[in-house]
Amino acid sequence: MDGSTAAVWQPEPGWQRLSGAGPATVGLWAATHRGREVVVKRLGRPDPHDAPGVLVPADVNYWRRAADVALSGVVADSPGLREAPVVRVEEDEEGITLVHERVATADPPGLWLAACLGRFAAVDLGGHAWLARDQLRSRLRLVERRGGWRTLARTPVADIADHLWARRTSWLDRCDALPQVAQHGDPSAGNIPGRDGDGAVAIDWAHLGRGPVGADLGYLSLATREDIDPLVEAYVDALPPGLASRADVVTGARVMAVYTALTRLDWALARVADGEGALAGKFRHPSVAPYIHSMQRQVAQIEALLDDR
Repeated sequence: MDGSTAAVWQPEPGWQRLSGAGPATVGLWAATHRGREVVVKRLGRPDPHDAPGVLVPADVNYWRRAADVALSGVVADSPGLREAPVVRVEEDEEGITLVHERVATADPPGLWLAACLGRFAAVDLGGHAWLARDQLRSRLRLVERRGGWRTLARTPVADIADHLWARRTSWLDRCDALPQVAQHGDPSAGNIPGRDGDGAVAIDWAHLGRGPVGADLGYLSLATREDIDPLVEAYVDALPPGLASRADVVTGARVMAVYTALTRLDWALARVADGEGALAGKFRHPSVAPYIHSMQRQVAQIEALLDDR
């Protein structure tokens, strides 16, 4: 032993910091590599005492899944949705440096994205242990540990929220019984910025796995201008024949959209709830209003879940 210590990882000079981070993301930068515009993501190796699940390969928050996806090439050329070209993946004692080509933003329309997700649903991802499972169930379990939708209980939607929260296990079980398909796991419009022929180029594959048919679509619907019904039609039309019924897709999309929208709204309200003034006076707060609008767009889907006894 020469007594030397490994150098602490640092971003290189000239890298430009970008916004955006996940559970294990130390930072995100725009850079140039051998004349190519790239995005560098640094994943920090977690401590055993970090949040539950980050060290469990199948958990939705598994820390190194994005790197495993890149190394496997499992979605490098997948139909409907593919990964941005991987430039390099480097691992050290502190974490992993993940470099992809930077994707030119094309702002694709929601109906086209829905069709891309429908084609991607049929992809065979193989049997990798690190594929995410039980995405919505895992996220609601974290909410449960915090006491449920406690802030929504102080709003005019308290009774609705209480009913849906009480029935969450029933709806999750119904989703488990749906056809299980490939899913990106976080298909917001911002995570699917590019186009490549008749398919989309996606980033942030940290939640890649399998889940109920339609679940990815429900997540996407929270960030598109289009309502969920035309999105469902585009998704169903792109599914291979016999994979799932329209009713299956509607159920998967509806449950994901409603429970995600209400969870996000509860989180946003909780952040401002302890400030001065009544909670109702904070519904127009800039950090809350978008989530209220998102929830309002789901009224028909919420009513459908309430009416399905």
